[in-house]
Amino acid sequence: MKTATKLTTTAAARVPLLRAATNAAVAVALLLAAAKTAVYLVNGSVALLASALDSALDATASLLNALAVRYALAPPDADHRFGHGKSEALAGVAQALFIAVSGGFVIVRAVLRLIEPQPLTAALPAVLVMFASLVLTVALVAFQARVVASTGSAAIRADALHYASDVASNAAALLALLLARAGWLRADPCFGILIAAVTLYGAGRIGAESLATLMDHELPEQARTQIERIVLTHALVRGMHALRTRRSGSTIVIQFHIELDPATSVADANGIAHDVQAAVGHAFPDADVTIHQDPVGQPCER
Repeated sequence: MKTATKLTTTAAARVPLLRAATNAAVAVALLLAAAKTAVYLVNGSVALLASALDSALDATASLLNALAVRYALAPPDADHRFGHGKSEALAGVAQALFIAVSGGFVIVRAVLRLIEPQPLTAALPAVLVMFASLVLTVALVAFQARVVASTGSAAIRADALHYASDVASNAAALLALLLARAGWLRADPCFGILIAAVTLYGAGRIGAESLATLMDHELPEQARTQIERIVLTHALVRGMHALRTRRSGSTIVIQFHIELDPATSVADANGIAHDVQAAVGHAFPDADVTIHQDPVGQPCER
C-alpha cells in the first residue's frame, strides 16, 4: 500500500516570489552592465571591465533562471510525471559555465594590463557607477535571500550565490578605481584578477550544487536522520527502511517504507501513514512524501 502527499497550499504562494526575484535580478544586471560598459569605454579600467562583463553574464544567467523557474513552476504533465523542477538545476549549470568563461577572459585581460600599466581616465564617473552598483547588488542579494528562505528554490539560490560574490567584486572594483586614481596603476589589474578568482570560485560552487541535484543526490545526513526520528516516533510504527530522498527544484522528494503490525487493518494502516506524512510534512514544508506500508518482519524492498 502506498500513500502520497499533495503539495501544501504554500506552493502557490511561491510563484509570485520566484517571479519577482528573477525579474529583479534581470533588471538590476542589465542596468549595471549598461552603466559599467559605458564608463569602461571612456575609462579603460580592467576592474571595471571585469565587473561589466560579470554583470552582462549575470543578466544572461538571470534570464535563463527566469525561463527555468517559469518552466519549473509548470505542474506535472503526461511527459513529466515528477514535474519540471530539474530545469532549475540545468539553469544553475549554465550559469556556472557562463561565469567560468567570464573569469578566464578577465584574468587574461588583467595579466596584459599588469605587463603594460595604463593610467585611467574619467575616474570619478567610474567610482560613482561602482558605488551605485554596490548598493543595488546588496539590496538584490537581501531580497533574494528572503525568497530562498521562503521557497527553497535552487535556481534563486544559485542566482543569489553569484550576486553575493558580486558584492565583493563590486567593492574590489571600487577600491581598485580609488587606488588607481591615487596613482597605483597596477592596483586595477590586480583587483581585476581578484574579482575573476572570486567569480571562478562561485562558478565552481554553483556547478557542484546543480550537478548534485541533477544526479538525485541524497539530502544531507542530518536531514535523513531527522526524517527517521520523526517516523519512528509514531507509537504504531515498528520500523522503517528504504528511505530515499532527493531535491527537484523547490520540492524535496521523500520516499520510505514503514513497518506495521501484520494485524493492522488497511484503514488503520492508511491512517498511520497519513499521521506520519503530516509529521514529516510539518518538518519539511512542501515535501512530496510517498510512504509504502509493510507488515513488520516482511519488508518489501524496492
